[in-house]
Amino acid sequence: MNFTLEIWRQKDAKSKGKFVTYQITNVSEEMSFLEMLDYLNATLIEKGDEPVAFEYDCREGICGTCGLYINGYAHGPGHLTTTCELRMTKFKDGQKIVIEPWRSRAFPVIKDLIVDRSAFDKILQAGGFISANTGAAPDANSIPIPKPKADAAFDAAACIGCGACVAACKNSSAMLFVSAKVSQYALLPQGRVEAKERVQKMIKKMDELGFGNCTNTGACQAMCPKGINLTHIARMNREFISAKIGAQKT
Repeated sequence: MNFTLEIWRQKDAKSKGKFVTYQITNVSEEMSFLEMLDYLNATLIEKGDEPVAFEYDCREGICGTCGLYINGYAHGPGHLTTTCELRMTKFKDGQKIVIEPWRSRAFPVIKDLIVDRSAFDKILQAGGFISANTGAAPDANSIPIPKPKADAAFDAAACIGCGACVAACKNSSAMLFVSAKVSQYALLPQGRVEAKERVQKMIKKMDELGFGNCTNTGACQAMCPKGINLTHIARMNREFISAKIGAQKT
């Protein structure tokens, strides 16, 4: 398989970036998308050119670091798939593939296709924790939790913080990510103690970092590789309003 690649190249955060065209031939359809980029970089290095910088870690769809914007899709055209899980069978021989980094003021470009997503870490540091004495492992049935709530909390915890929701949103909103983390704790008894404080702190930090507002277009859910549902945003809004009303009463 042969492809024309339009790849965003940017030396560093302060430099002006641009798209650079590369021709790549003899790509196996069995390759993953990242393996194709590895192959491209090997050919560039052989020519004495600088390889394309992109981020990855586990290559198993777990860590979320591999996020790329491919032909107008966060993580590419595959459904419920991270970039590292995307196979070249999703593309046609001779196709042009445009590859960009996440586009968000809160995710500044570091180099080429790598962006700084530490903003997510700062949101989690603001409130994504519980103050509980871990100690020894408690008995599994010591705190009964209804199965629907346990399932919903587990679904929220599946978020890998890749940033696809931000990249797909026309406003660069982080509401899906933040709401998933709020639900992850707020749905369980251990997280209810700090629920009101948590949601206010996390939303405040999200706004401070420059993420946009949610206008419910649903692009975040459509592009999320883990299928995080918009219902978490509705739950977070309820948690936030309840916390604000409670603070006004006190």
